Amino acid sequence: MKIRPTKSEDIPALKLVLDGTELFPSEMLPDMVSGFLSTEESEDVWLTCEADGKAIGFCYAAPEALTEGTWNMLAIAVLPEKQGSGAGGAIVRELESNLRANGHRVLIADTSGANEFAQTRDFYRKNDYSEEARIRDFWAEGDDKVIFRKSLK
Repeated sequence: MKIRPTKSEDIPALKLVLDGTELFPSEMLPDMVSGFLSTEESEDVWLTCEADGKAIGFCYAAPEALTEGTWNMLAIAVLPEKQGSGAGGAIVRELESNLRANGHRVLIADTSGANEFAQTRDFYRKNDYSEEARIRDFWAEGDDKVIFRKSLK
């Protein structure tokens, strides 16, 4: 597996990742990544995981406004048939390493408290994130927002 910055030619494969995981509608991807792929300055980080020359996963992180060195991992997804292969963990470790090397302090990730997201919460715990907060009924009635945190120091 190879983790590298996302390129425009990754978009079709990453749309398949999104269609398979239903993380968010894949038609949103080109607009979301456009600032990172353009020549303008972007603080955002987009990383792609490649296996056998094919993009199989990605993550997207951005700095939290009005903080010093706090980042939010806004999206991470791996093709369903490649989940459990270590790709997600590899992407996260590369992101953490990149942020740490640039002097950043904290990485957070938000997810749902619904049963369908139990695997996602387990993923964060397995990668040494701790549940920092829970906002009841955030996404919808009975669907909490769960915030995970990891120190990069």
